[in-house]
Amino acid sequence: MKKIVIAGVSSGIGKTTVSLGLMKALKNRNKRVQPFKVGPDYIDPMYHRFVTGEYSKNLDSYMLDDEQIKYVFKTAAENKDISVIEGVMGLYDGVGSDINKCSTSNISKLLKSPVILIINGQSLGASAAAMVLGYKNLDKNVDIVGIIINNVKTKRHYSILKEAIEKYCAIEVLGYLPPCDEIKLESRHLGLFPADQATDLENKLDRVAELMEEHIDIDRIIELSESEMIHSTFELNMFYDDPEVRALARGKKVAIAYDQAFNFYYRDNIDLFKKIGVEVIEFSPLNDERVPDADFIYLGGGFPEIFARELEQNESMKKSIREQHEAGKPIYAECGGLMYLGDYMLDTEGNRFEMVGALDGYSQMTKSLKRFGYCVATAKEDNLISYRGQQICGHEFHHSVFVSDEKTSFTVQKFSDGRIIDEWEGGYCKNNTLATYLHIHFYNNLSIVCYILSCVEKNKK
Repeated sequence: MKKIVIAGVSSGIGKTTVSLGLMKALKNRNKRVQPFKVGPDYIDPMYHRFVTGEYSKNLDSYMLDDEQIKYVFKTAAENKDISVIEGVMGLYDGVGSDINKCSTSNISKLLKSPVILIINGQSLGASAAAMVLGYKNLDKNVDIVGIIINNVKTKRHYSILKEAIEKYCAIEVLGYLPPCDEIKLESRHLGLFPADQATDLENKLDRVAELMEEHIDIDRIIELSESEMIHSTFELNMFYDDPEVRALARGKKVAIAYDQAFNFYYRDNIDLFKKIGVEVIEFSPLNDERVPDADFIYLGGGFPEIFARELEQNESMKKSIREQHEAGKPIYAECGGLMYLGDYMLDTEGNRFEMVGALDGYSQMTKSLKRFGYCVATAKEDNLISYRGQQICGHEFHHSVFVSDEKTSFTVQKFSDGRIIDEWEGGYCKNNTLATYLHIHFYNNLSIVCYILSCVEKNKK
């Protein structure tokens, strides 16, 4: 089984660029490449799919247990030539000070995957060896098999770095990337532009692959990726083959918002609906006139603030969703979906854009990040996805606040090293609509799907 983790010593070190360049180089060799992303990222997986043609799967050890992580990996990697796993933040960064809590290093050990570590070579000489040696020795169960050095201008500089690292660390240096403005990917407040909004992406990726072929030993990476087969005891088929689950799903349709404004979804959530027999129908709040005929509506996150004017101008779509809400049709909304369901949205300049009006309240864009990271939501009352007192793990990441007098549905807590470091109220449940900033992976609690479908069943009667 061929698999490789692309990790870095920090965020912004070049993991995405190297991962995409490697995927492109492998595709150019007619390899079937399966991409993965460590953690709760939505945007990087879009780029992975752009390059490989395959949906990238999130390996999120906060929301999924070890066996579920292995299941997600194993099922996606089947019948592929090689898997490329892009890490998150620095190799050992996760939740709190525990290097095994939601870190790239922990995922690499769980999947028995070799690791390529990216370092920044700018202004470094032999001291690069000290950095690499620290990463090697901090957890000797992490299999760092190679180093790629970013931001190296000359072959002479590279040779110094390579010689020092291989001499003092006994780890292969596989090559380097020179600084190159033409391969830089555009960013905005939540990270990279989504792949479908990036400028000249095809040419940039071609150029990254060319640079990697020129300066990095791709053949050696393929050799080093050979590793142990992964197995899992998690049996999702026990859920989607359950007669009661199939009966709940039978004949049901879900309308999922998917366009430039709404595209933040765990692919496994959508696939889970399909596996149990729910028909998935995608629609565009930006471009379609109304919601398609379906039994419930799923509004994911994304960038509604970037397309606020277009969303405001699509009056027929807003009216259609508002009518579905008022009729009691179940609606589940995450983050951007919550913002869309409010009365209006204010941008950072105070400009107002009218939204759906299903929830009393408005979203206000802010100039700084308001929430970031993993958290646990405890239901204050029964709602569309949970019963009173039930806990659901999730993730929040947004540059806005939702201002409302509506009663909140969850008490949300953020933990670090076993301690509560923050607590707030969030989520709104009204007339079979549940909208929250929380992003949820359904594998974390499969009952979520059953609650939604049960609500659909009640609504039909």
